[in-house]
Amino acid sequence: MTGLFSATYSLWRRDVVRFLRQPSRVIGALASPVLFWFVIGSGLGSSFEGGFLQYFFPGSLALIVLFTAIFSTISVIEDRQEGFLQGVLASPAPRVAIVLGKALGSTTLAVVNGVLFLALLPLAGLSPGPAAILATVASIALLGLALSGLGLLIAWPMQSTQGFHVIMNIALVPLWLLSGALFPATGAAGWVRTVMNLNPLTPAVAVLRTLLTSDSAVAVGPASAWVGAFAAVTIAMATLLVSRPQRT
Repeated sequence: MTGLFSATYSLWRRDVVRFLRQPSRVIGALASPVLFWFVIGSGLGSSFEGGFLQYFFPGSLALIVLFTAIFSTISVIEDRQEGFLQGVLASPAPRVAIVLGKALGSTTLAVVNGVLFLALLPLAGLSPGPAAILATVASIALLGLALSGLGLLIAWPMQSTQGFHVIMNIALVPLWLLSGALFPATGAAGWVRTVMNLNPLTPAVAVLRTLLTSDSAVAVGPASAWVGAFAAVTIAMATLLVSRPQRT
């Protein structure tokens, strides 16, 4: 257990420090979704019932968590190219420590960026109470853990960052678009509603919207349980993948 915790902590600390020492990555993970939220929200303005800035805020928060958590796992590819990953795999550290260290590091960064974005709540005309803010931070952490596991599943078999970006563009961004972040399922085409109902990001966005706005269309407890199940599945699958013999 000591070896597990030590290895997990070392990998967690390495990823967090490396990310924070690269200001461009911090700015890129936060600035793009903020600009996206402000420009699109302001453009649609009052054409959306209740104000689109308010509706789009939880979806933009989910996008920040997605960008930060997923892109942080690119470090797996960089570690392989630098030879660091080979050293970790040859060490006596349990393979699960690699998954936990990487996933917790990415989750930490996602929470930090998410909390920074929450400072813009007044600009969106939202004023949730302290309890709702704390619950939102916990929801960000749960979603970040799920997406970190998903990012590890994508990054682990890859040899270049170019392939990672392709997967991001053709799979993960549409996954976010069809999560209720931009538009509600009501009024959408039948197949779109079906995809949204099956999308594991949909309950996460619904929880964030319920906590931050006056929309109470979803029960936070059951929806959060679905997000927790998504996190458990991605972390378990990532652990199985990392535990398999791999060419490094």
